[in-house]
Amino acid sequence: MITRLNNTSPLVKHIVLPPEFVNEIKGRGLIASLCLQEEVLNHSSVGGFLTHSGWNSTIESFSSSVPMLYWSFFTDQSTNCPYTCKEWGIGMEINKDVKINEVEKLVRELMEADNGKETKMNVIEWKGMAQDATSANGSSTKGLDNLASYLLS
Repeated sequence: MITRLNNTSPLVKHIVLPPEFVNEIKGRGLIASLCLQEEVLNHSSVGGFLTHSGWNSTIESFSSSVPMLYWSFFTDQSTNCPYTCKEWGIGMEINKDVKINEVEKLVRELMEADNGKETKMNVIEWKGMAQDATSANGSSTKGLDNLASYLLS
């Protein structure tokens, strides 16, 4: 099976997946050439999101009520990850020296344990706050309107 992950990037080439892998995930996984992250996150079967903790992915995830596993690398990710995990409680951080058994443990914790359920409740709360802020009379909408008025004056 050959899958093109992103046909606009010269850095991403065709990836050849072994038939054994394709057979192993049959019925429980999907390999797609390109998909919209927001649509995936809004699908009812998604219980968690492994992300690098970039701001756009974080916003899209909590706007979809999906708790996150963060595996950050650089730039804003090193700020977003600890803040959203510790202050907001909407994700869990993967150790920099990542090991497969630790990732499995975190996935199980996120999906089954009490603190995973608390993380899910927190992300639902943040979704509500985001909806309030972006509503017609919300703080973000008013702030944007004020900025536009100022720039036009």
